[in-house]
Amino acid sequence: MTTDYYQILGVSRQATDSEIKRAFHKKARQLHPDVNKAADAEERFKELNEAYDVLSDSNKRVQYDRFGKVASGNGGYQYVDIGDLFGGGFGMGDLFSTFFGGVAQGRAAVRQEGRDMGVGLRLTLEEVASGTKKEIVYDRLAPCESCKGSGLGSGGHFVDCKRCNGTGRIVTIQRTFLGDMQTQATCDVCNGTGKTIDTPCPDCEGQGRLPDRQHISIDVPHGIRDGQQLRLKGFGEAGIHGALAGDLIVTVRIDQHSRLQREGDNLHTRVDISITQAALGATMVVDGIMPHEKVEVKIPTGCQNDQMVRVRGKGLTIFKKESRGDLFVHVTVIVPRSLSKRQQELLEELAEEFGDNIVGKKTVSQRIKEVLS
Repeated sequence: MTTDYYQILGVSRQATDSEIKRAFHKKARQLHPDVNKAADAEERFKELNEAYDVLSDSNKRVQYDRFGKVASGNGGYQYVDIGDLFGGGFGMGDLFSTFFGGVAQGRAAVRQEGRDMGVGLRLTLEEVASGTKKEIVYDRLAPCESCKGSGLGSGGHFVDCKRCNGTGRIVTIQRTFLGDMQTQATCDVCNGTGKTIDTPCPDCEGQGRLPDRQHISIDVPHGIRDGQQLRLKGFGEAGIHGALAGDLIVTVRIDQHSRLQREGDNLHTRVDISITQAALGATMVVDGIMPHEKVEVKIPTGCQNDQMVRVRGKGLTIFKKESRGDLFVHVTVIVPRSLSKRQQELLEELAEEFGDNIVGKKTVSQRIKEVLS
């Protein structure tokens, strides 16, 4: 066993899920590079994330306990590292500064509501056609389970901040030769709220939220477009002291297909046919986009190279509808590079019938014209 995840989290092999979660919360606040300035803090924080990812998942934990490792790959699930969750100038340094010392002088009041978060979700074209259920794994600030998101410890209450007398602002008066100058700044104790907690929750230190790994299943509707977004209410960053949580915004990215190309709700594919099929017409069978679907393509008589044949109702299922787009089949006429003796004879007869001039052979009419001339 190359890495001991239990040792990294500081728990025994018999640790319960709640013990593993508490250990992760504690060590996350100790090891995050924005708080811990040791040279190896970032590497140790990544190891902590990896350990929690495995031991917090029952299936991965069983695999790890049995074999000492977990199979690589995330099975199509999405993972967002905790350092990438926050945009708009609010980062992990801001988060952990609220745990360790509050807001700097002059800074705006800390936002109480949780922020929206974004993750990407990759889909195959088959999943788009049928719709699918996907699991997303991501890190967020989730409501603290110990205090139910309130930030209150046992017997705790919200009280007026003694530093700012409940105003949320600190007023400073400085005497200058121009007279008294008054400045205001956000209170560095209550972060501008005007309230503090007399007995804060020991797990979240009064925040009402903690970093946590989330697993959620979402239903992806059929026909969704590349770049389209799904908004999951309340699954973003949790608010402080039970304030409104943000949303999770899932941006869909669709992988390229090996043989089908999407154009809106229509699909395009290519099929090879012989020169006789092109001349006489034929019925070809191609694989459709739906599971085990076989699509008949009727090649018209006299079909030309790169001609397009339309099969109605065999494209993608349209978003929020039950109808489907069309399948466009682009035809490639394949000319044989080698012929049997019999095939060559038949083609020469056909060429003579058409009056075609071919290499090394002259038609009967051409020979008669030469004699008469």
